[in-house]
Amino acid sequence: MSAATSVVPSGVIEAGTTVEYRDVYRVFGPTSALAGFSLRIEPGELLALLGPSGCGKTTALRILAGFDRPTSGELLIDGRDVAALPANKRDMGMVFQSYSLFPTMSAQDNVGFGLRLRGQSAVQRRRRAGELLDLVGLAEHGKKYPHQLSGGQQQRVALARALAISPRVLLLDEPLSALDAKVREQLRDEIRRLQLELGVTTVFVTHDQEEALSLADRVGVMRSGRLEQCAAPQELYDRPKTQFVAEFVGTMNRLDAVAEAGSMVRVGAQLLPADGSSPASGQAVQILVRPEAMVVTPDDAGDTVVMVATFRGATTRLRLLRADGVELLADVASHRAPDLSQGRRVSVGLLERPVLIAATESPAVPVEQ
Repeated sequence: MSAATSVVPSGVIEAGTTVEYRDVYRVFGPTSALAGFSLRIEPGELLALLGPSGCGKTTALRILAGFDRPTSGELLIDGRDVAALPANKRDMGMVFQSYSLFPTMSAQDNVGFGLRLRGQSAVQRRRRAGELLDLVGLAEHGKKYPHQLSGGQQQRVALARALAISPRVLLLDEPLSALDAKVREQLRDEIRRLQLELGVTTVFVTHDQEEALSLADRVGVMRSGRLEQCAAPQELYDRPKTQFVAEFVGTMNRLDAVAEAGSMVRVGAQLLPADGSSPASGQAVQILVRPEAMVVTPDDAGDTVVMVATFRGATTRLRLLRADGVELLADVASHRAPDLSQGRRVSVGLLERPVLIAATESPAVPVEQ
């Protein structure tokens, strides 16, 4: 990428746009794709909407783009309700999963297409397209056609095209899911760099947890058309507000425990603070615990056995089997892995950190993503 990529083209973005959904419903026959969806996105923020298929995240994005209208509720852009405003009046930049480039146009002409629709001259279009292609590291590829570019390069052209129209909000609909892992990671970092540099309010839809957590200022986790929780990635991971968020974002173990007074739970001999519901003292509960919060120690007298040790670079994931038949997942530093190989007996404890109380009816098995 050229040194010019650190220079923001003049007039590219009108920064500082606020987006707000207020009690938005979108009903398709008997199905509610959005059911009272409310969310405020701050100026210059990159917000990721994360959730399983059918949770409503793409519907929320399409309503913001103007491709769909809410059944009821308000959609505010800088305080103005635009729910009835057509897509071509909203100044939204959209990047799709499938690139959606015109195959008979060069990269330069693809980038300049939206500017042509806005009546800019050929000279203005070429200048702006050149600036944006430079910004995404494709200054030398302006004359090439889509079939002459790799998937990652095509998606960079699509990103440049979305930015060329000076969007008030940049919308990204699963833009990386068609790319291989290495290119996906590179382009993810590039999107974040550009978004920070330009200061454009951005909404990124994905089903990939790692993508959402590594890219966004805040992540909104959706379920059945509603927002379960919206928080910074670290808070979402460490302090999930609901059982669904806890089990959807990352990996969790379920462990039996007993509630104690003062929002505490007893797990074996350990007493830990608890988030979530406040059951009566003495009540049997289950808690959710991350694999990295498991403390595994070699112990010939231990009641737990290492079944599988999977190397993951800096960490190794252990699949453990307790004497009572309960399986657990634990992440340990890989330099300790030789002492925790398959068949090794161990004892297991928990780090002294808050745990989330979950429902008691589910089986005590790890939920792995």
